[in-house]
Amino acid sequence: MLLIMLSEHKQWAYKGDVVMQKTPKGFRLHIGIFGRRNAGKSSFLNAVTGQDVAIVSEVPGTTTDPVQKAMELLPVGPVLFIDTAGVDDAGELGEMRVGKTKKVVEHTDVAVLVADSQNWDKYEEGLLSLFDEHKITAIVVFNKVDIMKPDEAMVARLQERDLQVVMMSATEKIGVPEFKTALINVVPDEYLQPPAIVGDLVPPGEMAVLVVPIDLEAPKGRLILPQVQTIRDLLDNDSYCAVVKDRELGKLLGDLKTPPALVVTDSQAFRKVAGDTPDEIPLTSFSILFARLKGDLKTFAEGAKEIDNLKPGSRVLISEACTHHPVGEDIGRVKIPAWLAQHVGGELDIDVRAGQDFPKNLSEYSLVIHCGSCTFNRRQVLTRIMRCKEAGVPITNYGLCIAYTEGIFERALEPFGLVE
Repeated sequence: MLLIMLSEHKQWAYKGDVVMQKTPKGFRLHIGIFGRRNAGKSSFLNAVTGQDVAIVSEVPGTTTDPVQKAMELLPVGPVLFIDTAGVDDAGELGEMRVGKTKKVVEHTDVAVLVADSQNWDKYEEGLLSLFDEHKITAIVVFNKVDIMKPDEAMVARLQERDLQVVMMSATEKIGVPEFKTALINVVPDEYLQPPAIVGDLVPPGEMAVLVVPIDLEAPKGRLILPQVQTIRDLLDNDSYCAVVKDRELGKLLGDLKTPPALVVTDSQAFRKVAGDTPDEIPLTSFSILFARLKGDLKTFAEGAKEIDNLKPGSRVLISEACTHHPVGEDIGRVKIPAWLAQHVGGELDIDVRAGQDFPKNLSEYSLVIHCGSCTFNRRQVLTRIMRCKEAGVPITNYGLCIAYTEGIFERALEPFGLVE
């Protein structure tokens, strides 16, 4: 008998000695650090983390690419600091660096604007406008206050704009506790009280059945991240689960004296699992659970209905959060295009993008289909949804797309009360 143990500090999801000891980036509060060159952004990062994470130099432009540091910051919990290049970088290469800096905004939950006490002009105001555009809460940190403090009238004006303002000297470690207090004041509620993945759908003391097919793409010797996180969420909510492969589901359900409160399947096995699961037992998929957790389930559901408007030759973007080596019947590159072609009655023009590669000109597409985004944080997914809405392009996700093409769309949404 294999014991699967999930503890607060270590998570064992499979037999062996591979241990998940770190919270995934997608579940961390993303804190972007912005400002001009030589404003002290890297020194700020080192001071707050208490480590020499970023290279510090008097030479402007030392930070070229975003530098990330994951840490536990109580009482917020797991966070990811992202140090960026100076927004005033010059030249052709500098423009590329500034472009990367602005890209970080798309997956920033809280922005920290580090400013020299002696300088405040178009660069700082431009960053604040960018944060406003993306609806990101910002903290203004005036660095180097051991040399000179900012003008009190300017500080008052910033505070009147509902901005947290912190006085700091990163090199002297002055202001670090004040910054942490400011961060706690602005951190989104969902990070202090994380939403359930599935715990609100399965009452305490009841069971969920998790269907986990083992195929060529399943990582050898372990479960994939959404499956592990769903198990942990059930335990945190005082529920329990049984984990089976799709071919054992029918026997398990027949052996149970009490039906489970919910069956959750890998989306690729939707049709078989739906056939083996009695209609009175609620059914959904891991991908749909993560569509709700990371994005906007209602928007994704509306986007799936647009599949009926596709025609042979329509251009469709398939977007994956992680970059993985596709093998066998890859879901994004092989299976979903095949299901769509069968539903539409002809081949589509499929464009697959992975990781941070998300096209600027979305208006070229008739539909965007996103993966479950287990490696993204919620702001990153919501930013992509917002960009699609601005371009007038519908967006859905893998699980909802598959459920729609398999004819079990309404059943997969019933647990969430979205069926009309």
